[in-house]
Amino acid sequence: MAFPGTLQTVGTLVLLGTVALTHAAEPADWEACSAISADNERLACYDVLAGRPSPTPQPPPGAVVADAQSGLLSSLSRHWELDDAAKQGAFLFRAHRANYFLPLKYSSAPNEQPFGSAFPQDDPRLKSVETEVQLSFKVKGMQGVFGNDDLDLWFGYTVTSFWQAYNSDYSAAFRETNYEPEMMWVVRTDYSLAGFRGRFVNLGLVHQSNGRSAGLSRSWNRVYAQFGFERDKLALLVRPWYRLPESGSDDNPDIEDYLGHGDLQAIYTHGRNTWSLLLRNNFQRDDNRGALKLSWSFPLRSRLRGYVEYFNGYGESLIDYNHRQQTIGLGVSLTGGI
Repeated sequence: MAFPGTLQTVGTLVLLGTVALTHAAEPADWEACSAISADNERLACYDVLAGRPSPTPQPPPGAVVADAQSGLLSSLSRHWELDDAAKQGAFLFRAHRANYFLPLKYSSAPNEQPFGSAFPQDDPRLKSVETEVQLSFKVKGMQGVFGNDDLDLWFGYTVTSFWQAYNSDYSAAFRETNYEPEMMWVVRTDYSLAGFRGRFVNLGLVHQSNGRSAGLSRSWNRVYAQFGFERDKLALLVRPWYRLPESGSDDNPDIEDYLGHGDLQAIYTHGRNTWSLLLRNNFQRDDNRGALKLSWSFPLRSRLRGYVEYFNGYGESLIDYNHRQQTIGLGVSLTGGI
């Protein structure tokens, strides 16, 4: 129901718009504007008298902005700021991959082999239930590199920790932590392929290691090209990579036999629910190995979201790159990720 003041303001604007089209504004017209109490409405009234066009309304901070082609900003556009309406400039921290905490995570076959020397002969070893936490962010270092509005430079960092929180016999130690800094050149694209819209090509350089020494050290460096596609609520990410040769001793020379040469990720969003499927395979006829990871993020309260993750295969962490297991975890997340 409209309030009397609002009706008076609308009537005043309509009348003044007619007056402005027919003759110059009179002093009484300006006085009518000054009687309007709301600042934005009073300013609009003065603009009408001055013959200025009404300004385009701006969305409130954080609102989803309409996009001429897709109707609303897609998940890929928001994540990589692919549309002009999504651009937020450089040096602002944003979520990269999912940020989550899984207080309960069960493994069908904990990988004790690398830690054999750490266990006394008669003591219990790794527990099947542990805790996992992941923190991941990115920063746009340059927007519109070399004056090209379709090219941005990003930096990302992800740390994932696997914690034997319920293993008092092992001092509740962090079993494994993986560190993953990245540099990414993101090129905005717009083409059609098999019913999908090609949105970007991400050219990246990534280092991943667990920061350990001697027999527990694991690391590798890769360059990759990631292609992003979307269709309605479905996004597809195809990422082939090439492992850079090690200059010194190699702690894991056969890592590609287990983790392959790329991955495929499908992300489906419906309302505030998000499902993700990640696939890897080494594409070897003999000794075929791969991995599958499923995750579901759903709303709980305010910005807090529930998070469920299932993994089956090799390489859930670097220390487990050549170990196969199934795991399932339940917890919460603050942000999703790509």
